Amino acid sequence: MVWYPAAPGSRETDWTVSIFNAGTNAQGAPMAAEPAKLPLVLLSHGTGGAASTLGWLAEALAANGYIVAGVNHHGNTGAEPSYRLEGFMAWWDRPQDISAVLDKLLADPRFGPRIDTSRIGMAGFSLGGYTTLATIGVRLSQKQWQDFCAEASPDNPNCKLPPEIASKYSMDDVNRLLTQDERMKKELERMGNSFRDPRIRSAYAIAPVLGPAYVKDSVAGIQVPLRIVVGTADDQAIPETTAKPVAALVPKAQLQLLPGVTHYAFLSTCTMVGRTVARQICSDPEGVDRSAVHRQVGADAVQFFERTLR
Repeated sequence: MVWYPAAPGSRETDWTVSIFNAGTNAQGAPMAAEPAKLPLVLLSHGTGGAASTLGWLAEALAANGYIVAGVNHHGNTGAEPSYRLEGFMAWWDRPQDISAVLDKLLADPRFGPRIDTSRIGMAGFSLGGYTTLATIGVRLSQKQWQDFCAEASPDNPNCKLPPEIASKYSMDDVNRLLTQDERMKKELERMGNSFRDPRIRSAYAIAPVLGPAYVKDSVAGIQVPLRIVVGTADDQAIPETTAKPVAALVPKAQLQLLPGVTHYAFLSTCTMVGRTVARQICSDPEGVDRSAVHRQVGADAVQFFERTLR
């Protein structure tokens, strides 16, 4: 999905996707003619989500002169009819999706000529936060992850299936996939590779996960500006296991903690149906206004990219 500044006079309408209020936009409108070149931000959704669930962030950037391209990661996205367990476990496929989409965008006759290739940024939420970090150099260690989970509580979110598929698959299914599936065993051989894309000049990670699997020297080696935003009440992307350790290791990192904000507050607001059938991802704690969080983080992201993609 690609968001962009529309030509003056384009008529916007509300956009609903499944249980989410995905924003207000003018779908299919012509692009604004000026300026000739625009910065680009690539966008990665969280586990089981979709690009549309980060429409609030994409709109904030597009309204300020950015092209924003959101990926729906195959096997791990609600934009498809069903999930695949491989899509939830082969995390390192995601940064490769980003690079593939960037290649396609730059070659696209409509968008390619409008992209300023010296001003390309990356943003993502949750597993998309990991994806963001992977595109700027973070590598994974299977042994590190396994050693951590061997000592961690069974309830540690880094060591169990996410809520999105926990009712469909078990950790026994995961173990069978990792140890018996020949394609997955071959894929695991690439888990520790670097998928850094040197075209990405700055990165904005929202509630990133998988910190215990990050190779420390790969984190410390990040050279591009990085900003991390996470809620203090996040029980999925616990700040102490990913956001804080990463920020402490990266010389150019900035960390912002949002008081009382939980994990799913970074998803789009929900419709009335969503608030009824999906309370876990649609409800926020008392005192947390999801729309206000979106406005705050959207403005913060715009300011960050304005500074780092000049």
